[in-house]
Amino acid sequence: MYNKERILEPYQDYFWDFYNPLKPEVKEKVDHVLQIVISLKRIPRNFYKHLEDGIYEIRFMAGGNAYRVFAFFNENQRLILLQGFQKKTRKTPRNEIEKAKRLRKNYYETRKNKGR
Repeated sequence: MYNKERILEPYQDYFWDFYNPLKPEVKEKVDHVLQIVISLKRIPRNFYKHLEDGIYEIRFMAGGNAYRVFAFFNENQRLILLQGFQKKTRKTPRNEIEKAKRLRKNYYETRKNKGR
């Protein structure tokens, strides 16, 4: 176990827009994987992968379907949760990665404008 848990912070409603409509069994899987992500010092690669430019994907399977949640670490080492989606192709769609990058940029611009 990791003696200091990571802190998860959903950015705006993007994560919740993904999470809330999920079936209860898929939500249970999301909750389980997020608990692994915040609890373990070394997150198993099958649950967590760096994609590019500081964007990570949290990976899990539920009901025979693959799901992904994009995230990044901010300067305070909080794991900022971005959008999630059901993966339907072998490769992670480029448009989803680009959306994650835009959301991260918006996150920092919003914080800068608030003087944080």
